[in-house]
Amino acid sequence: MKGRRLVVSGDDFGAAPEVNAAIVLAHRDGILTSASLMVTGDAAADAVTRARAHPTLAVGLHLVLAQGRPAASPAAIPLLVDRDGWFGDRPIMNGFRYAAAYLTGVGRVQLRHEVEAQLEAFAATGLALAHVDGHCNMHLHPMVLRILVELAPRYGIRALRLSREAAWPALRHDRTHALRKVMEGAVFRALAAAATPQLHAAGIATVDRVYGLHQTGRVDERYLLELLRVLPPGTSELYCHPGERRPAELARYQAGYDHAAELAALLSPRVRDAVRVGGIELVSYRDLVGVPALASRSRNAS
Repeated sequence: MKGRRLVVSGDDFGAAPEVNAAIVLAHRDGILTSASLMVTGDAAADAVTRARAHPTLAVGLHLVLAQGRPAASPAAIPLLVDRDGWFGDRPIMNGFRYAAAYLTGVGRVQLRHEVEAQLEAFAATGLALAHVDGHCNMHLHPMVLRILVELAPRYGIRALRLSREAAWPALRHDRTHALRKVMEGAVFRALAAAATPQLHAAGIATVDRVYGLHQTGRVDERYLLELLRVLPPGTSELYCHPGERRPAELARYQAGYDHAAELAALLSPRVRDAVRVGGIELVSYRDLVGVPALASRSRNAS
C-alpha cells in the first residue's frame, strides 16, 4: 500500500521576527518541515540567519505580488505598483491588473522583471531553493506561472505548490465563510488544471494534494488531528501561518488569523503522536526533488 507523506510548510517567513521565531520553533520541536521566504519582508535577513542555523529546514520562495513591496525598483515596474511603490492590497484586483499589463509588451517585461528580482534576491541568500509558492497564491496567476516556468531552468525551480482543495471536506470541519470557500475551491481547481500540464512539461514537481487553503489562519490542533486521521495515501502538503503572536506587519491583511494557535498545533504532543501512530512520514519539497540545504553552485553555472 502506498505510504502517506506530508510536507508541513510555514508561510510568511521573513515578514516579522515573531513569525521567524515561530517557524524555527515549530520545525525544531514540532512537525513543520518547510518555510516560504518573503525576500522583501522586514525581517528577511533574520529569517535567512535562522535558516542557516537550522539546515534541516527546507526554504522556498514566497513570491509577493500583493500586500507587500517589490524587490525591483518601483520606478522600473510602474504598471504593477501604486503611487507609494507597493503592490495593491487586494489580490483579485491585482490579478486583473497583472493580466491587463501582461497583454502589453511593457507590462510583460515589468512582471518578469519583478519575478526575476525576487528569485535573484533568494539566490543571494545562498540557500538552496526548495520550492516556489506565492503570498495569497499569486504564483498561480496564469501570467505569473508562465514566467516562473520560463525562469525555472535558470533559477533551479524544481517544485511548486499547486494550491487546490475541495471545499466540502473543509466545510465539514468549519462552515464559516462557506460561500467564499466554495468559490475559492472552484477558482483554484481551474487554476491548478491549467497549470498542471505546464509544470509537468517543465519537470517541476508538485504534490498530490494541498491543505490549508480553506482554513487559512485557523489551522488549529483540532483541524490538524482531523486531517491526520483521514490523510490519504500519497504526498500531501499542509501550509499554515504560525507566529508567536499576530505580527503588526501583517495584521491589516490577516484579520481573524490565530497565529499563536497555529504554532501551538504544530508543537502539540497529540499531533506529534498522531503523525507517529498514523505512520505518516514528514518530508519537504527538498526531500522530494533532492535539493541540498545550501546552493552548491551559481545559477548561471553550466
